[in-house]
Amino acid sequence: MNKTKRITIAGFGGQGVMMIGQVLAYAGTEAELNSLWYPSYGPETRGGTANCSVTISPTLINSPVFSKADTLIVLNKPSLAKYFDKILEGGEIIYNSSLIDGEVKKDHVRVYPVPANDMAAELGNTKVANMVILGAYLQLNDDFSDEIIEEVLKHILGANKQQYLEINLKAIRMGKEFVSKMGKLL
Repeated sequence: MNKTKRITIAGFGGQGVMMIGQVLAYAGTEAELNSLWYPSYGPETRGGTANCSVTISPTLINSPVFSKADTLIVLNKPSLAKYFDKILEGGEIIYNSSLIDGEVKKDHVRVYPVPANDMAAELGNTKVANMVILGAYLQLNDDFSDEIIEEVLKHILGANKQQYLEINLKAIRMGKEFVSKMGKLL
């Protein structure tokens, strides 16, 4: 990675917004980069709004706060409406097209609709939709090896949830493959 990346991730509480942010921030640290994860929760734990900001950089990071992101990852329609204008020109929007209907367009921004809930349902667990979206991001931003992501997931899941490691890794691979195929169609 040769430049600072600022990522905003937003959705409902319970969709795994914070986990995506944590994986990216920890991966940055594992790759010996500077990284910050800045969470923000709505008043409810599940069902309320949740978002986080992640900054990953080869240089020192002065502040966890930024006004516009290089990448916007949105998991629901209200989050898309709230953050739609908070992306830099030339940036990218990755969104969950299972929950956001209609075509999303923005001038001078690359847009990637990923049917994350539908894809996660194919794996038998809609709770890994966030990992499908993470896989899409990782395919578009080749900053971290698969080994780093696996190690980070092992750490975040902890000893009590290691049984979920494989389905999370499958979901990430599924998201990567989807975006890879999408790129060939564009």
